[in-house]
Amino acid sequence: MEKTGRIIKSISGFYDVFDDESKEIIRTRARGNFRKRKIKPLVGDKVTFDATGDLGYILEILPRENSLVRPPIANIDQAIVVTSAAEPNFSSNLLDKILINIEHNGIEPVIYLTKSDLLNDEKYQTLKETLEGYHRAGYLVFDDRDSYNDQQVGKLEATFAGKVTVFTGQSGAGKSTLLNHIDTELGLATAAISQTLNRGKHTTRQVSLFDIADGLVADTPGFSSIDLMNVTPEELPTLFPEFLEYSSECQFRGCRHVNEPNCKVKEELAEGNIMQSRYDNYLYFLNEINSYKKRY
Repeated sequence: MEKTGRIIKSISGFYDVFDDESKEIIRTRARGNFRKRKIKPLVGDKVTFDATGDLGYILEILPRENSLVRPPIANIDQAIVVTSAAEPNFSSNLLDKILINIEHNGIEPVIYLTKSDLLNDEKYQTLKETLEGYHRAGYLVFDDRDSYNDQQVGKLEATFAGKVTVFTGQSGAGKSTLLNHIDTELGLATAAISQTLNRGKHTTRQVSLFDIADGLVADTPGFSSIDLMNVTPEELPTLFPEFLEYSSECQFRGCRHVNEPNCKVKEELAEGNIMQSRYDNYLYFLNEINSYKKRY
């Protein structure tokens, strides 16, 4: 009998599907022709499946709203970008690159800062000003100064309801530790930071969706770098919310905010209403994307 559901776990060629009707989890495999058609089911996929025997079979993957390659997951509503203040050190370049990748895929990003208790007061105040800049740019920002302050975690949980949420960010930033604090029954693996390389071990080996706070939440493998090969030079400025706010007032339609005259974005930058670090990263990414196009 054909049913519908969502893949919540993938392991060794098997897919656990949450049945929309029975609310049960059914273990399935993909039909044999999926491999021939080069179709790979992802966690988060909405599917039709046959559950007449002991082992169900996925018949069809329904159209995806979006998907990520790293981590491999589909139909995401929001992404919690966990970024650490220290161990590994905060990087605005990496954070902005992750935010752009998320925006490019039509996913709502949320920033969650961890390990800020490792900074002295002076360094923390500097970082706090940077975070306030992201807030002004239009991002929802959580600052975990008091090491899993329950009020902050409660506010974060409130964003889960009715959504599929992924936790992502640099390796070792504390994604699994944060999720374990949110739901103590998860028991997700964590590991210490390599002091030599200043980065974490990839403790999360697979992607799974967990039912938390009336939503589905995924813990996902961390990463140390990410590229922007699928982002075009024309799209890039539209992935900075604060640029979009002012771009309609630029003299030229499609302004890249680089050398064009009467650019409202550059005027706001000069006024201090746009963070210099964000603009510098924008120019860096634009050059990186143009280099891709020449190479490929």
